[in-house]
Amino acid sequence: MSETDPRNRPDSSGNVPSGGTDEARKTSSGKRGGGDPASRGRTTIADGVVEKIAGLAARDVLGVHAMGSGLSRTFGAVRDRVPGGSKSNATRGVKAEVGEVQTALDLEIVVDYGVSIADVARAVRENVISAVERMTGLEVVEVNIAVSDVKLPDEEEDEPEQRLQ
Repeated sequence: MSETDPRNRPDSSGNVPSGGTDEARKTSSGKRGGGDPASRGRTTIADGVVEKIAGLAARDVLGVHAMGSGLSRTFGAVRDRVPGGSKSNATRGVKAEVGEVQTALDLEIVVDYGVSIADVARAVRENVISAVERMTGLEVVEVNIAVSDVKLPDEEEDEPEQRLQ
């Protein structure tokens, strides 16, 4: 640009306008690309990621014997034995609906006999909400819990529930 370019002319106070020269533009933003690097781009989180986090957090609660209904656990046991079985144990009994900033969860659990179902449900909600919000940054708007069964002490184990580390 030449000296006669109107963007390079000083104003009445003798200052060059901020957008006038390349040098002025470089020093005004301080960085190439402008803005905070953390705000450049978009992060999306798949439903399965939230389901896995919620499933693991729910299993950590004392009194939760298993996740999912008896039928889904049976199908899961068969699927786990088939090479290339798709759905992992961690997501069994969990359904998530994930939006851009919020998520809602439905959990199906089996509780141990003798525990307070209300206390277990409250602890599961707290643990799931804490884990999902901490790890994803999403707001958990609801955690619906369906207790599908109670594990009696003398019942045979349909499938050995494996704790995932």
